[in-house]
Amino acid sequence: MSARDAAENADATMSKKDIYAKALELRRRGRLYDRGDAEMEDLFRGSIDRFCEIACRLQHAHRVLDVGSGQGMLLSLLSELGHECHALDLFDAPERYPRIYFDKGIRFQACNVEVDPLPFEDGFFDAVVCCQVLEHFTHSHLFLMREIYRVLGPEGIVEVDVPNAVCFRNRSRMIRGKHITYDYEEHYLYSEPVLYNGRSFYPLRHNREFTCREVSILLAVSGFKDIRVSFLKSRRHREGLEKIRSLGSALRDLIPSLRKSIIAFAVKP
Repeated sequence: MSARDAAENADATMSKKDIYAKALELRRRGRLYDRGDAEMEDLFRGSIDRFCEIACRLQHAHRVLDVGSGQGMLLSLLSELGHECHALDLFDAPERYPRIYFDKGIRFQACNVEVDPLPFEDGFFDAVVCCQVLEHFTHSHLFLMREIYRVLGPEGIVEVDVPNAVCFRNRSRMIRGKHITYDYEEHYLYSEPVLYNGRSFYPLRHNREFTCREVSILLAVSGFKDIRVSFLKSRRHREGLEKIRSLGSALRDLIPSLRKSIIAFAVKP
């Protein structure tokens, strides 16, 4: 079965609900991340619904690359689900999150994916994910997307998720005279670039947020087909009385175009 066929028939094995329950159990047992790490706990609560959506779509894609892997939460989940996991990031992550990268044997390489070729041979992966990364690019997104296309095998799946430029939060901020991005003085006026091969990069801020049409254009120009772009619901994991706060997110999510993020899946022909 090809990666594409497997993704379309994912319910034959595990549903997203099944994977979510598995993630909660792994978290309870301390296998997903260090429960004493407040940063990781917040990441889990804010991202686990999205990560389970991705895991459901990719569950039969054996070899997976995470471009911009950061703390490694998604790869931790995928590794526990039996995937062979590879990671790339501009900053060295394994030493900061050893229980994920070292203990699970996730293969990490430092790489400036804006300008460096991905350090893999053609057609090496069944799937490549790029979660909340493209908005940090200083230069064009096209080089990376074409590299992702190259390292994917036939019928390989690419996943991209990015902030929605026209979400409720951004619209409300503009109406109130505020900008949608980071603090102007700290992140733009006085920000020092990361210098790499004679070029300047600003990876610690949002340099551009996206519309659905722009994500579709990027994937199409990069050569992908079967492009499916949608607005991602703001489902934060909450427990106990905290669940009441989910009502506000649910109300905002009633209008898809006001949702916080955009998620896309596409296939290499």
